[in-house]
Amino acid sequence: MCDLLIIGGGIIGLLTARELTLAGAKVMVLERNTAPARESSWAGGGIISPLYPWRYPDSIARLARAGHDLYPEICQQLHADTGIDPQYTRSGIFIRAEEEQDQALSWAVRWNYRISLESRSAIARLEPARFNPPEQLLWMPDIGQVRNPRLVKALVQDLKNRGVLLHTSAPVMDFRHEAGRIREVKTPAGSFQADQFILCTGAWTGELAHKLPSSPDIRPVRGQMLLFKGQPGQIRHMMLEENRYVIPRQDGRILFGSTLEEAGFDQSTTPAARQELAQLARQRFPLLKDCPIEKHWAGLRPAAPAGVPYITGHPHIENLYINAGHYRNGVVLAPGSARLVTDLLLGRKTRIDPTPYALDAPRG
Repeated sequence: MCDLLIIGGGIIGLLTARELTLAGAKVMVLERNTAPARESSWAGGGIISPLYPWRYPDSIARLARAGHDLYPEICQQLHADTGIDPQYTRSGIFIRAEEEQDQALSWAVRWNYRISLESRSAIARLEPARFNPPEQLLWMPDIGQVRNPRLVKALVQDLKNRGVLLHTSAPVMDFRHEAGRIREVKTPAGSFQADQFILCTGAWTGELAHKLPSSPDIRPVRGQMLLFKGQPGQIRHMMLEENRYVIPRQDGRILFGSTLEEAGFDQSTTPAARQELAQLARQRFPLLKDCPIEKHWAGLRPAAPAGVPYITGHPHIENLYINAGHYRNGVVLAPGSARLVTDLLLGRKTRIDPTPYALDAPRG
């Protein structure tokens, strides 16, 4: 029996396990798949910022600011401790949002981000890739990215080094709860007991938690992505336009995404999405016409109302906590979310007000 059992081995669950382990807790993680973090944590882009961050409520901005501040240190420490480089890169991002420039500039002042409005000639100096920019773009030079598959590999190795037990192929099928407490969870691999339980089950949280009183409102939203095989330095910076983003990796690969599809739990890719994404990517960056498409995949985002996650103790089950529903922002919100749920669980003073993330908090 362990102190804490985390259900879900994605980036939210892994960072939560690390935070609790650093606080001295004995932690176990249950993962439904054959390997940890193979769902949205693996499939996403790894931008350390929400897309169009000024569109979100303050509850997202607070968590995102924490992620922005914490990732350089987290990635540096993981690399030193495991030998696996998450490839944190402060590559900066261009954002096209002509009708929201004043809103964006005000938001950046309030939350202490560097932002500027750059002309076409300035953009061409910053980003020499062959593309035809508009007259102006917003430029956020300090926004970073991580290569999320490498980040989760490093987290898994770090947790193993720290003695955390990770059980794969162990989907939770049911809970045994009585007198307001969970006593054990049941999986095909057997039953597991703990003093405290945390749901970090992403898009599957609502489906799993409906077995309990008062479940969070989380649904899956499919996103499809393409990976082009380019050369290092062909594209230097990230770019966001109309919810489509370009992310250049250190090795020259270029990620382009993504779709937003209400497809339930269907994770299949479609020829139509592949064609649409490839056409848009090559229109914006003609050099991609010479870069083969290496991969095409889909992931399921855990969408909660207004994109605000649930980070809270359960109101009716005293030893159950929830850290799920991060929608498109799981990577950037993960460090702040892990710290908040750890503070709540250990009874520490929280650095972020937990009220907006409660199960019954109003959400847009």
